[in-house]
Amino acid sequence: MNASSLIAGKAAAGGGDFVVVRSPHDGAEAGRVAAASRQDVEAAVAAARAFRDTPNRHERGKILDLTRSALEAQREDFARLITSESGLALRETRYEVGRTLEVLRCAAMEALRDDGQIFSADISAQGKARKIFTTREPLRCAAAITPFNHPLNQVAHKVAPAIAAGTPLVLKPSEKTPLTAFKFAELLYAAGLPGPMLSVLVGPTGEVAEPLVCHPAVDLVAFTGSVAVGKKIASVAGYKKLVLELGGNDPLIVLHDADLDLAVTLAAEGSYRNSGQRCTAVKRILVEEAIAADFTSRLVERTREYRCGDPLDENTRVGTVIDEASALQLEAVLREAVAGGAKILIGGGRRGAFVEPTVIVDVPRDCRMVVCESFGPLAPILKVRDLDDALEVANSTAYGLSSGVVTTNLQSAIKAIKALRCGTVNVNEIPGFRTENSPFGGIKDSGLGVKEGVIEAIKAYSYVKTFSLPW
Repeated sequence: MNASSLIAGKAAAGGGDFVVVRSPHDGAEAGRVAAASRQDVEAAVAAARAFRDTPNRHERGKILDLTRSALEAQREDFARLITSESGLALRETRYEVGRTLEVLRCAAMEALRDDGQIFSADISAQGKARKIFTTREPLRCAAAITPFNHPLNQVAHKVAPAIAAGTPLVLKPSEKTPLTAFKFAELLYAAGLPGPMLSVLVGPTGEVAEPLVCHPAVDLVAFTGSVAVGKKIASVAGYKKLVLELGGNDPLIVLHDADLDLAVTLAAEGSYRNSGQRCTAVKRILVEEAIAADFTSRLVERTREYRCGDPLDENTRVGTVIDEASALQLEAVLREAVAGGAKILIGGGRRGAFVEPTVIVDVPRDCRMVVCESFGPLAPILKVRDLDDALEVANSTAYGLSSGVVTTNLQSAIKAIKALRCGTVNVNEIPGFRTENSPFGGIKDSGLGVKEGVIEAIKAYSYVKTFSLPW
């Protein structure tokens, strides 16, 4: 029996504690799940390690395809569930479901792909008449810890590649948004996924996350979340593979020759989508002095279009952040910037977990809003002298996840691509642009350089076996 079934049984029997999930919008209960224990962690890992009847490639691809079809049929239900537990606007959660459908499609295709190689062994004087072959083998047990900001897509980016690789996975979703993960797991089981290949556990850190990370029978830990927690995981996980995606402080560089309409669109969408709660959201807008005034006035006008309100209202474009504590932290960051000389041109208000989309100018380069990651709908504008100055500012933080450069000059674009110290550079696009199968990940405090995305994640959830035969 997988750990998810254990938890469901405990909940049905009325025993044990529950994790109660409340809407950041109005505090209403969105749902609850039974809290897992260390014993559940042991049961999940043991079930994964003991499992031997791994579905073949065709069967794994079919499970992923059937899950995609089921999700497509329930996409509005999933979108509303995500909204209920995260406070994100329906505009965002419908988009997230669409992205998850693509994750499943890509993973189903990759499940069928064999990237093995063949090497001839008679290529030197010391060689022999043999052939060397490589193939991929699944890990015995992997663990994944996912954040609150994409309750479905972040889960899918961990679960789907593990299934494609044939690796059993123990998933610990955020206790703030676990409902979507459990509902997604139900789709996978209904599609034929064997129980031991996926267990979903939620509970206190000391009961679930810490034992899972440190467990000697877990071969890999995949984590998306804060730098502090990621570094803690790295320090205690022991001898196992790590895939760490630890956030970002992504710049959007707008040069004097940029298409300003495009630049403003990218700045607004990059700063405000998902209530600004994306590791690849635009966190700093670096604009050349010659166009700063024009760009700023246009961005202020565009910001008026981003209505902040009830996330279930079809006209709302920006819902809440994850909770009031996060909103209070963003409010404090804004106050610090203003105290340092910054000016709020539009927005800046907070009500409960709602934070208005906000444009800030004259932001000091050394204030917390610039140096650290602000996880909310803030659009700080910093003037830069030229591309060299922009690159210096862009590279000045501890993060190195992604970036965007808006320019019509090819040489400037190439120079930026070469000089920016981060995992991704998007020209005339937001920092967060990607496809679900393309490599994704950062360097410095944004990660160890190990990439995610479906194809790279499958590599992480497996290992290369080399063998040779007489030939």
